[in-house]
Amino acid sequence: MAKSSKPSAKVAKAATGTPAINIGIADKDRAAISQGLSKLLADTYTLYLTTHNFHWNVTGPMFNTLHTMFMGQYTELWNAVDPIAERIRSLGHRAPGSYAEYGNLTSLADAPTVTPKAMEMVRILVDGHEAVARTARELFPLADKAGDEPTADLLTQRLTVHEQTAWMLRSLLEE
Repeated sequence: MAKSSKPSAKVAKAATGTPAINIGIADKDRAAISQGLSKLLADTYTLYLTTHNFHWNVTGPMFNTLHTMFMGQYTELWNAVDPIAERIRSLGHRAPGSYAEYGNLTSLADAPTVTPKAMEMVRILVDGHEAVARTARELFPLADKAGDEPTADLLTQRLTVHEQTAWMLRSLLEE
């Protein structure tokens, strides 16, 4: 006997008439994970902007090295914001997308308005990458508890990048 192609009567409808999200993660867990990912998105975007700012404004004997390094770093950060935002959307929530929202959500300070010396830029970026790593790490227990493997995978990828980048930048500060 052929299966019916009509939708299951058990699929709940959201207030808008669209099917409710039923991906095996409770609504409250999806909301909490999305909130944590929104903080990660804000941190990532803030660090992207700071890194790009430093790329434009670095000077001194290490100009070429840092200018090139910062370009690679801001490009990686720029490419990271979309998967984070799309994961939030996949969980059924709105991804923040304004500077005001990012300012309220981020754990990072805004880029300095007075251009720091090159090695101070490096210190600021080390602190930024470590802060983003902490934000990602704080979300792991919730993703794990909810069985949210895609978010856990995303967090693992982000942690790898931020910890490695912090190490490489920190190495420039050693004497």
